[in-house]
Amino acid sequence: MHPWLHFKTITKHKLLVMRYCFRIGLYKQGLLHDLSKYSPTEFLVGCKYYQGTRSPNNAEREDIGVSMSWLHHKGRNRHHFEYWVDYSLDGEHVIMGTKMPRKYVAEMIMDRISASRTYLGEAYTDQAPLAYFLKSKEKLWFIHPETKRDLEALLRILADHGEKKTLHYIRHVYLKRNAG
Repeated sequence: MHPWLHFKTITKHKLLVMRYCFRIGLYKQGLLHDLSKYSPTEFLVGCKYYQGTRSPNNAEREDIGVSMSWLHHKGRNRHHFEYWVDYSLDGEHVIMGTKMPRKYVAEMIMDRISASRTYLGEAYTDQAPLAYFLKSKEKLWFIHPETKRDLEALLRILADHGEKKTLHYIRHVYLKRNAG
């Protein structure tokens, strides 16, 4: 058990996301980001499976075959595209992704930057969040096509043009468009 190390890691991540969200004008989301990680359901799993270099949820999944912490987390945090999975009433019931509002896509980008910074430390580059996304892109059949497109496009801006331009674009262009 590593409660202090886990607490420091999730708090560092949360404060990074909060700082980024403030920079793009998402003040409420920045303040409320990932509060469920401090709940017993998520925090105790994080303490038990803490490694410091990756999410404890992956270690829990490897150990028992499912991450109860992740199921709890993604059901309470709208910045995860998994939160937006539902089933269609067209024809047979088919699991599908619903389109995420832009403010949550923007928070997801801040989350991915912060998670990469937290886990990679000095090895972080602006290309890291895109590389992480591209590793699983083809398997993400349950993400809405527009959300997937926006996620990749914003991560490509980050990789190609850097953090400052990406945050400016998200705040002054992406979030201003009339699309959720």
